[in-house]
Amino acid sequence: MRGLITPQRLAIGAVCLASLVVCCGLAYWQWDRFSQAGGTFQNLGYVFQWPLFGLFPAFMVWRIRRLDARRRAEAADEAAPEPVAAPSRPVVTVEPVRAPVRDDEDEELAAYNRMLAELNARDQR
Repeated sequence: MRGLITPQRLAIGAVCLASLVVCCGLAYWQWDRFSQAGGTFQNLGYVFQWPLFGLFPAFMVWRIRRLDARRRAEAADEAAPEPVAAPSRPVVTVEPVRAPVRDDEDEELAAYNRMLAELNARDQR
């Protein structure tokens, strides 16, 4: 629990909270503008947009921490010793079944299909 509340975390939390409070105030101001006679739907759009702007710093803090935790986990995985591999089994390759070209099939389409089959077989190796 030591180091849970640090000055840096307090500052980040204060900035996130201040951002949310200010942006909610701006949303309320836009709601007042929308409610007046000269209000437009653009003001209503800002009513929904400002709280999202206020939540963005908190989202970024969450995202950065998540990416940092993932990076640390990957670094720990790289530092871990490699597990002993079991003896490998022999690799069995199966040649694809080649369908004969029918007389009514287009020769250009058949050539294209053969090329695709060869590429697939090469990718399977």
